[in-house]
Amino acid sequence: METAYIALGSNLEQPQRQLQAGFTALARLPDTQLIAQSSLYRSAPVGYANQPDFVNAVAAIRTRLTPRALLDALLAIEREHGRVREFPNAPRTLDLDIVLYGERVIHEPGLSIPHPRMQERAFVMAPLAQIAPDVLVPGRGRVRDLLAGVDIKSVTVLREIAA
Repeated sequence: METAYIALGSNLEQPQRQLQAGFTALARLPDTQLIAQSSLYRSAPVGYANQPDFVNAVAAIRTRLTPRALLDALLAIEREHGRVREFPNAPRTLDLDIVLYGERVIHEPGLSIPHPRMQERAFVMAPLAQIAPDVLVPGRGRVRDLLAGVDIKSVTVLREIAA
């Protein structure tokens, strides 16, 4: 089994509930265990500003799914929750991104691991550091060190979630 980290985000249709449903869906994936989940964080939208703030979190899973099979499963969960991809950075009911998959580096069409912009985004780094501060991001450094490079004042903890 491999440890993977999934970033969750939502800004439509009760975002906190959407993220909780996302955690539940991750726990129900075949050959997968949900092993940790961060608190929920509020953040301003990135890229397209004319939309509601986001609620974000990160989950840690242990899985036997391959990275591509995991991606396909995450896309299916998004669709089940009404995700529509109207344009880049559009509002969304549920967004699930593979941030890390073990120590693998993958660059394939539609799949880049580690996530290419994760270390620039406080809404990913703050919750990731909460549950996995010592994890190594291949080619970039430890999560706790990368967190120092982002403005964490741009995110606010909304609700603590017991791990």
